[in-house]
Amino acid sequence: MTTRQKLRIGLFGYGVVGQGLHDVLNSSCGFKADIIRICVKDPAKKRRIPMEHFTFNRHDILNDDSINLVVELINDPDAAYEIVTEAMKRGKHVVSANKTMIANHFRELVELQSEHNVSFLYEASAGASIPIIRNLEEYYDNELLHSLRGILNGSTNYILTKMHNENIPFSQALNEAIELGFAEKDPSLDVDGFDAKFKLCIITGHAYGLFLDPEEVFHYGIRNISKFDIRYAKEKGFKIKLVPYVGKTNENTITSYVLPRFISPDKYLYNVDYEYNGIITEAAFADKQFFSGKGAGGHATGSAVLSDISALSYGYRYEYKKYQQGTVTNYTRDFRVEIYLRYKNESDKELFNFEEISEQYHSNTCNYVIGVVNLSRLYELRKQLPNMDLFIINTGRKDIN
Repeated sequence: MTTRQKLRIGLFGYGVVGQGLHDVLNSSCGFKADIIRICVKDPAKKRRIPMEHFTFNRHDILNDDSINLVVELINDPDAAYEIVTEAMKRGKHVVSANKTMIANHFRELVELQSEHNVSFLYEASAGASIPIIRNLEEYYDNELLHSLRGILNGSTNYILTKMHNENIPFSQALNEAIELGFAEKDPSLDVDGFDAKFKLCIITGHAYGLFLDPEEVFHYGIRNISKFDIRYAKEKGFKIKLVPYVGKTNENTITSYVLPRFISPDKYLYNVDYEYNGIITEAAFADKQFFSGKGAGGHATGSAVLSDISALSYGYRYEYKKYQQGTVTNYTRDFRVEIYLRYKNESDKELFNFEEISEQYHSNTCNYVIGVVNLSRLYELRKQLPNMDLFIINTGRKDIN
């Protein structure tokens, strides 16, 4: 029988997720882990537990040799990077939920944990309560994975569900998400698609063994969605979801992107609503599999962090098996996708260089076109798109090599 290591935890951050972890950890029976000290930034903020548990100096944790695990749950990716790298260099294991920090320093962090012989776990950074990373590591380690797609951001899914079900504008749905704690007061990471892209980059490392620079991956969020887009989707029997995708284009090459997508009632993701996430894998032997769970909220994410802590107590660490195999070596954006484009100015439509057009609509107030474009062209337009009076949706009908 494997002996569980006694863990003494230094916790960074006591916001929604930090408090969620504190709750689920205190509710877990027979678990050998104690939070020794909690480091927070604001000394004036009222806390729900006695102040004697807190420190405002990171070195009170990092310099404490009795603390063997650092759990990093703060928002600032730069500060998180400094904390995580220093902790590993000091021989401490690390659990993190900071997808921005991990995605932007992925290869370096993987190499650092190996160099210092520590474990670095981050399940909560990708699928919140869905254990997708460990499934990719253990279940799909020798599986020929064709593709992975899903809903990875509970905040945007909540907003899109409210707009679809209640016919309310984007701004109102966003404010409700912020009030409920599903979105930050500055929701840019969520609604502009960055959060979903960072998670996709992390998942790609485990699914295919490529450590992608997030700057190389095209993403487009939901900020410019209108009631017209929602109405069109409903008339066609669709829902709109923000869906990251990664998949093979040939034996050793993959592509990936983040786009809103039409979802029909016969698809798994159609009934994944509000703050829930859903992930679909398609593989050569296991065929299609579907995972679903809460994608926002302190207890949902806290449970994933707790799962990492529990695994670490048994000495678990990621092996990056697909990276070791080295089967996938190339990344491409030369990939054709069918999109719905709602636009106002004809000159904007022409920028997309449509290769095929199957449907067009013109009116005094709004126009749309459905046709095939190249992902590389979308990537070239990526900095202009957020400021243009238009909205893009992947039809889901044609992903064409």
